[in-house]
Amino acid sequence: MKLTKAFVDKVVAPTDKDQAFYRDDQLRGFALRVTSAGTKSFIVEKNIGNKVRRMTLGKYGALTVEQARKEAQKIIGQIATGVDPLAQRRATKMNAVTLNQVFADYIEARKSLKHNTLYNYKRVLAVGFANWGNKPLISITKDKVARHHMVLGKERGEAYANLAMRLLRAIFNFAAGQYEDAQGKSLATENPVKRLSQTRAWYRIERRQSFIKSHELSAWYKGVQQLQNEVLRDYLLIVLFTGLRRQEAATLKWSQVDLVARTLTVIDTKNHQPHTLALSDYLYSLLQSRKQASTSEYVFPGTGAGGFIIEPRKQMVHVTKASGVHFTIHDLRRTFITVAESLDIPAYALKRLMNHKMNGDITAGYIVADVERLRKPMQAITDYLLKCMRAV
Repeated sequence: MKLTKAFVDKVVAPTDKDQAFYRDDQLRGFALRVTSAGTKSFIVEKNIGNKVRRMTLGKYGALTVEQARKEAQKIIGQIATGVDPLAQRRATKMNAVTLNQVFADYIEARKSLKHNTLYNYKRVLAVGFANWGNKPLISITKDKVARHHMVLGKERGEAYANLAMRLLRAIFNFAAGQYEDAQGKSLATENPVKRLSQTRAWYRIERRQSFIKSHELSAWYKGVQQLQNEVLRDYLLIVLFTGLRRQEAATLKWSQVDLVARTLTVIDTKNHQPHTLALSDYLYSLLQSRKQASTSEYVFPGTGAGGFIIEPRKQMVHVTKASGVHFTIHDLRRTFITVAESLDIPAYALKRLMNHKMNGDITAGYIVADVERLRKPMQAITDYLLKCMRAV
């Protein structure tokens, strides 16, 4: 039949299938699609590259029958001359995809990202690339990257500038594999952030090496003991005596602490591998006391939305004022590993204590992690720290 307004108006939704097609007998390839929900749309069906391709022109109402017919004639004419309208549409859509859209797809694909990592990524994109989010990805050139890197370095610091560009590099690498046209050509044919490596423009950031020195531990410990908040006091001590990362210690639950076996296990770690530590005598006593007074599932409960404590900046300031020792939470972790290394603890045990991966180490692949083998090193580290603190 010829598709006319009268015919389209009287077509009803199919009840025995999801959709029905009504093909025009005067313009081959032009058709009407009607869904079971009653939606009526005009389409074009043609053989492109030895495959039948279907292209939606628009819904009835937004297009009249005659408007749809004219659009169909134009597309069918393009196909006859060897043009692939679907590929053109995909290319146009692909070239218009914005940085924000690619980032949204990026985080959707990386479902294993930790909450803090995801938060930081979103923050960097919103702040570091505030005016770039709605720009097409292909409009971000090498020159723009180089200039923006310099601007960020001056306005927000060199470390931040490097961090922002590493995120942008990851987004472009993702786009290179995610977005392709009909010919398999990638949206991101080249990563513009490569310019920073090619011109050696990355800022040289010295890795922080700060830690609490042995002769400072006594004053630091006295400062910690002056804290009235026992939860935050014990939190700082746990981080120092275990070398756990800030969030690993803050989110520790009682279900992860085994006071019978005298161990604690961190499940959600940076390298995605569970981390079990033996408890030294001091740690066992500390956690046993905390358990007796606890009414929360968290070892270190807090008033925030998560139910656990956040970084105790105010209390750390108090400790610094009382002791004269400036420190960060990560300094406590560095202090732990520095002490461990000074006690000549074997390299493999050090890596196990810090839960560092042993990538590329064939021998390490044959070593079975036995928490009991870490009990003696843990006790040695604890004894040394307590001696320096004059707490024994």
